[in-house]
Amino acid sequence: MRGAYLMNLGLVPYTEAFELQRSLAGAVSQGAIPETVVFLEHPPVITIGRRTETSVELHVPDDAPVDIAETDRGGKSTFHGPGQLVCYPILDLTKHGKDVKRYVRDLEEALIRTLGAFDLDGVRYEGLTGVWMAPARGQGPRKIASIGVHVSRWVTTHGYALNVDLDPAPFTEWITACGLEDAQFTTMAQELGRPTGVEAVRPAAIEAVADVFDLQLEELPADDGAGLWKQSIHASLANR
Repeated sequence: MRGAYLMNLGLVPYTEAFELQRSLAGAVSQGAIPETVVFLEHPPVITIGRRTETSVELHVPDDAPVDIAETDRGGKSTFHGPGQLVCYPILDLTKHGKDVKRYVRDLEEALIRTLGAFDLDGVRYEGLTGVWMAPARGQGPRKIASIGVHVSRWVTTHGYALNVDLDPAPFTEWITACGLEDAQFTTMAQELGRPTGVEAVRPAAIEAVADVFDLQLEELPADDGAGLWKQSIHASLANR
């Protein structure tokens, strides 16, 4: 089990979180800091992956209260908002099998274990990335968590987004989320039949990531929020 940092943040604008990831990834790749796992939420934002077909996937109303952000992660479009737990592991894959497909499967495993802590059975589907709830009560498969990653010099950025308790309508009304036509989206609260807060889910999510990736997480103080790593040395490392 290797030591790693844990950053538990609150509501962080997507652009700030993206710069934080770049800074951390640069520092991790140079060995300046240990691997670091970030948990946070985002204000409403639609992110566009490298395979997004914007003319097909985006149908956002002009007055929709949501930002749109381009990103360097893989995959297609998805939605983030309050009530969704986002995990950005900044890991060195040379220490985790040096296999991107395995890494994605491990992220799915962490999500399945997190859901299991609440007696929810998350499942994988061959050929589809992310975690779903199996058909039940006359419903078809329902996506509960999305995954999109970027790997540079074997260091990872981006990660997963777990729908805890938010309105899933933007996934279908504003975008064709993940490029999936007619897909259903759900949340932990809907599946449990009761309100469920992100803060209640964090401990299980942290434990699952630590177990799957064999990490001993040490939480960093984050009094200044996402600005903790804006030191010039980390910015310069990120741009190398």
